[in-house]
Amino acid sequence: MRPLFPVLVLTTALLLSAKPTLGATPDARFGDGGVSAFYNWSGPIQRPGRLLRQEPLPPELVLSEAGQGMRILYTSTDGIGGTERVVVSGAYFTPKGKPPKGGWPLVAWAHGTVGLADTCAPSWAGRSERDIRYLNRWLSEGFAVVASDFQGIGTPGPHGYMMTRPVAYSVLDSVRAVVTTQRGLSRKVILVGQSQGASAAFAAAGFSPTYAPELDIRGVVSTGTPYVSEKKIDATKTYGDGSRIDPTIAYTYYLTLTLQHLRPDIAASDIYTEKAMPLLESARSMCLRPLIQAVIDEGLTPDNAVKGGKQAEIFGPFLPHFIYPTLKLPMPIFMGAGAADTDVAPSGQMQLALEACDAGTVVEAHLYKGLDHSGTVNASLKDSLPFVRKVLDGEPIAPRCAPQSDPPGAL
Repeated sequence: MRPLFPVLVLTTALLLSAKPTLGATPDARFGDGGVSAFYNWSGPIQRPGRLLRQEPLPPELVLSEAGQGMRILYTSTDGIGGTERVVVSGAYFTPKGKPPKGGWPLVAWAHGTVGLADTCAPSWAGRSERDIRYLNRWLSEGFAVVASDFQGIGTPGPHGYMMTRPVAYSVLDSVRAVVTTQRGLSRKVILVGQSQGASAAFAAAGFSPTYAPELDIRGVVSTGTPYVSEKKIDATKTYGDGSRIDPTIAYTYYLTLTLQHLRPDIAASDIYTEKAMPLLESARSMCLRPLIQAVIDEGLTPDNAVKGGKQAEIFGPFLPHFIYPTLKLPMPIFMGAGAADTDVAPSGQMQLALEACDAGTVVEAHLYKGLDHSGTVNASLKDSLPFVRKVLDGEPIAPRCAPQSDPPGAL
């Protein structure tokens, strides 16, 4: 997805003011409903990171390399408002066989854009073939996997699309929920994410020292990582050829609905043409793949769908909600970018790598020749797995801040 925007920086005061609350009531405005009763929690919600319940996943949703697959429901902090408690869903997978001495290390997987509606949750709807292949590889390499659905997807309430604080909290609390309750786990954690999930992993690493300092996070792996610089914030979107059908308009719909939740007086008619307006309402309940197909079927282009005049005025004030809390991460990060990525500009990804290096983060960046946004995910395993083995063993990572194109490789 193309990064339009960025996260309100967390303060200690917000953490201290977080308080117990009750489970949210489903609301059609947020695409709530359509899932089983497992996802609805009506009781009180206490401290974040507590596992509320779990159940076996349906066989068709269990990854083939998993010894077991569970659906989980756990508590977190509302990353949109910053004070209330919320309930978040997800899944947990363990490798086949017995855990090694010391337990399986844990991959905390953060998924890319799936939609806003509850029925889009990967623990309910399943995963793409690409993600299935990717997570199976981690399992086969001896990692357990916890995979958050993110706040507001699966469970009632809004999903703050591209807001980094909600997804960061969701990821960190999924780790807390399983490391304190599941057998056979080590305490060593790797944050792994793609696209929106790469943003979640990067942000989770940044928030971890203040939000979840007890977690032993050894490293981060991200591919297709969005970035909006604090130094230069541009509230407009560059589409290239405005006359061509652009599937990424689907992402803009999700972002607009998120901004309308933050400020209900935003008029969609100031952003979209009459031709594009009907799909905005559909985006509340439509998951990404069918929404992209609808954009294509309607023949939506930047020229015929999006009004350019007021975008900066409307979106600009909200950009602070979407920036990373810090570029100085307390652990090393592997960043993989496809040189042919048309969803998240590779130049922006490499700029993030450079600025994170300058801030003091140990970055191992790779730019893969000929690979797009999706293709980079599995192809990068040839480099990210050795990176992870090193950080788990406490070996140093050689900084690689400005890579030339790497060959795609094959697995």
